[in-house]
Amino acid sequence: MTRIFPVLLFVILSTFAAFSASAQSQSPDDVVWVQIEAQPSLSEATSRARIYAGQLEDVNGFALGGGWYGIAVGPYRRADAEQVLRTYVRQRIVPRDSFIQFSTAFGQQFWPVGANVLNRGVIEAPASVDTATDATPPAVTEEPVVAEPVIQPADETLREAQRSERALTADQRKELQVALKWAGFYNAAIDGSYGRGTRTSMAEWQTANNFERTGVLTTLQRAALLGQYNAVLDGLGLRMVRDSQAGIEMMMPTNEVGFSRYEAPFAHYDATGDIGARVLLISQAGDQATLYGLYDIMQTLDIVPLDGPRERQRSSFSLVGQNSRIVSETRASLENGHVKGFTLIWPAGDEERRTRVLAEMNKSFTRLPAVLDPAAGGDAEQAIDLVSGLQVRQPKLSRSGFFIDGSGAVLTTTEVAGSCGRLTLDGETEADLVAQDPASGVAVLKPRSPLAPLAVAAFNLGTPRLQSEVSVAGYSYEGVLSAATLTFGKLEDLRGLGGEENLNRLSLKAQSGDAGGPVFDASGNVMGMLRPQPSTGPQLPEDVSFAVDGTAIADVAGQAGVQLTAATAGGTVAPRDLRIAAQGMTVLVSCWE
Repeated sequence: MTRIFPVLLFVILSTFAAFSASAQSQSPDDVVWVQIEAQPSLSEATSRARIYAGQLEDVNGFALGGGWYGIAVGPYRRADAEQVLRTYVRQRIVPRDSFIQFSTAFGQQFWPVGANVLNRGVIEAPASVDTATDATPPAVTEEPVVAEPVIQPADETLREAQRSERALTADQRKELQVALKWAGFYNAAIDGSYGRGTRTSMAEWQTANNFERTGVLTTLQRAALLGQYNAVLDGLGLRMVRDSQAGIEMMMPTNEVGFSRYEAPFAHYDATGDIGARVLLISQAGDQATLYGLYDIMQTLDIVPLDGPRERQRSSFSLVGQNSRIVSETRASLENGHVKGFTLIWPAGDEERRTRVLAEMNKSFTRLPAVLDPAAGGDAEQAIDLVSGLQVRQPKLSRSGFFIDGSGAVLTTTEVAGSCGRLTLDGETEADLVAQDPASGVAVLKPRSPLAPLAVAAFNLGTPRLQSEVSVAGYSYEGVLSAATLTFGKLEDLRGLGGEENLNRLSLKAQSGDAGGPVFDASGNVMGMLRPQPSTGPQLPEDVSFAVDGTAIADVAGQAGVQLTAATAGGTVAPRDLRIAAQGMTVLVSCWE
């Protein structure tokens, strides 16, 4: 038996229709439909049904099961339906793979809205069936078939079905079990052994699809089952792609991705269709260190979200990353001094197609002798946040913070600490929010692993002197620079503009990334924490900033179980010493999705 690879929906459905017809009576008075299209989403199916309804009579839409939705015209007597089918196909009003279908194949009706015509009698075929020639057909793309031709042999007796089944290879037997499991009829091991569980699942599938219940699938029924299983791949254009420069050959969804460029060690195949899928081929010479380095680098990229399993072995690794937008899966291995693999990036929420495409890509992946030139793409755009043309993962928001005890507790602003899936200190150490006061805007974080700060804030909780010099340490540009910078100014008032207690008004040109950073007095003691600029209300001059004073900070720190260190230094600190102390205690606090 010829092995059936993923094929287009018009081959699958027309084949399956023939199988169903052979299993049921074929009287000219049968109540049947002309099924003209199937779509994998309700919204797309509704849109297509609306287009057809503008040109044809008797258009209806029904759920088909498995996440698919069909569009059909009818119901007609079989003789009328066959005439409608021939006429519409000849006039190119409907796709040429349209076919006769029974009501039993349809589920709940979705078009027209509120209609329920499955149980009504036949209607007359449109009077214009024989003469309509000026209808404009909906846009229908005929996808190329990627399988060998599907031959429809005559149906078999039980003994003939048993004989043809014995001729199946082990892989073909397993493939049928996989398809039965996908269809919801089988839940045991995929072992190619047809015991009681497999036989029962086959019988259940036969009953559900209007075949005689025998527990042994005929050649036609096996093809129908595989046709249903592979229908999910319709329209993706799965074809074997040979990339000689990367030295890789494998199946790709060519209707959704196309070659874009080389930027070593990747061959980029970017989105060309509506799904938004992408594929990367990985190809470079190297050793285990190269493989492990690639494993680490991939996890910094935006295409590999933080959530998902990942595994690294001696000569291979796999990475799965998922968020609300995408699911990406990377597989790479080291053989004969070449690191090769691929990444599939797919939109979230489309797991059935993603896993099927991934399986076809993995199964067909073939190494060729060549490896991608390390200089490939050397003239491409360069940027600090790009790696070989791929965006480095960026936090949702970054602000400043500073150490307030020797174990690494960090004081920062609630602006960065709220609504985060993950908080990090200096981009690496994960931290948890342990206390916050939305009124003052102060939050306390504790690292998940102990840290040894180079410097810890010493607080001056006394009343500072007006017009005295102050400075703020912070990551002004949200991490673009590798160390905190100092910004100098003066203390203008001991209250906010509205007379707020526990706020100090500063004359100081701060950047958004400085928020959460320590505010120093002239002696190098911490007198407060810089607040973010107000997001609402009047726009203040750029040199007006506000700091939460030490009293409010002490209250929130106490909630977190942290005892602040009292200042002992006096006099005026040298600028160099202040810079060293400020950079030792100030950290970049980042909020990630």
